[in-house]
Amino acid sequence: MFCRHTARLLAASALVLAAPAIAQSGVTERSVAAHEAFLASDALQGRGSATRDEAIAAAYVASEFQSYGLTHAPGMASYLQTATVVRETLARPAKLSANDLVITPTLLAGSGATVSGTLTVASSSDAAAMPEGDVVLVSAADVDPIAFLRAASAKHVKLLLLTESDATRKLVTMFGGSPRLPTYLDGQPPESRSTIAIVPADQVAALARRAGKTVTLDVATTQQRNTTTNAIGYLKGSDPNAGTLLFTAHLDHLGVLPDGTIMHGANDDASGTTAVLELAQALATGKQPKRSILFVCYGSEEIGEFGSTYFGEHPPVPLGNIVANIEFEMIGAQDPKLPRDTLMMTGFDRSNLGAALKQHGALVAGDPYPEQHFFQRSDNYALALKGVVAHTLSGWAVTPTYHQPTDTLANLDIPFMTKAIRSLVGPAKWLANSDFVPAWNPGGKPGEDK
Repeated sequence: MFCRHTARLLAASALVLAAPAIAQSGVTERSVAAHEAFLASDALQGRGSATRDEAIAAAYVASEFQSYGLTHAPGMASYLQTATVVRETLARPAKLSANDLVITPTLLAGSGATVSGTLTVASSSDAAAMPEGDVVLVSAADVDPIAFLRAASAKHVKLLLLTESDATRKLVTMFGGSPRLPTYLDGQPPESRSTIAIVPADQVAALARRAGKTVTLDVATTQQRNTTTNAIGYLKGSDPNAGTLLFTAHLDHLGVLPDGTIMHGANDDASGTTAVLELAQALATGKQPKRSILFVCYGSEEIGEFGSTYFGEHPPVPLGNIVANIEFEMIGAQDPKLPRDTLMMTGFDRSNLGAALKQHGALVAGDPYPEQHFFQRSDNYALALKGVVAHTLSGWAVTPTYHQPTDTLANLDIPFMTKAIRSLVGPAKWLANSDFVPAWNPGGKPGEDK
């Protein structure tokens, strides 16, 4: 018969064995919630792109990297990488004129220049039926504005005019409450884009009667120069020829709306930043990995993926040495279309990386929203265009809190986040110590896809 002392030892051993994932990974609900509590706090004012608040978030991440024992990346003298972003802002409210009619629309996005052309009216609520023309007014209110934005871009419409509605007002909030005007890295040309404005509902009929007439949207802008900040930590591998892994997320969100509402961005993308921090701590603990690992949290994703673009143009290691990039974006909610505790991987079938991670225990699955083109809509894409096998892991990508004031700590599913991150620690360690080199599947590499 076992003595009581032996029985107590066996009982204690059983408890340890019953929770190996927590003990080995170090990822806990408490640590996940702690990162979120700071990153999504009122103090950081929504971490607006290329703002002081974004820089504070980057400094927090950098200090955590340092505490985990990560070092500066090769050739860098600090944990921070900065770049200058040029932003155009309205010098005065935009004015829309058509003969004797003058309207003050809500400018949503544009080239920053005055636009003029012949007015064409689209009466159908079907974006696929939108006519071509320099200036197109969508007179119906019950439309999907995002679909019309895509149609306008595809048909090279210079000026798209939407009717004010609940959907367009929501879109203004999603855009951060201010028009998206040309924004670009210093030294690079601004991207060409259609101009989109929202016409007050009570003035749409009068404007529609000017079909065939010349319409002019007067826009005047000024320039601002701001600094965006990436936080970068480096874990050196034991084999200099084994390549480098890259785990990333973006730091920034929408900041503060003109009415003073803080857009906390707890899910987008404080949750992804938290995932990078948790993996950095887990992978920095224990034996040195075979492969080197870069942990990067980018700035200015929300205004054009400028942090990741700058990183891709100024990488601390050659891009050819990067074996794979895994981006984390909005992992704070369970997707009802996916199995419990599972993250989706954008572009899952484009490479063999997702299947390999899944085989080694990662709770990942394919993207159930291919029509949303999420693969092209996150920071992974800047590197994928340069040939790096790069994907984004996400939770409920179409959650109702997306770009809304409700994206707060209170609306996160912390247990889901914790389980999802924890499931990736083992596969990440396997990838960091294996000879497996991810590759694009035939037709999966950007530029080769149909």
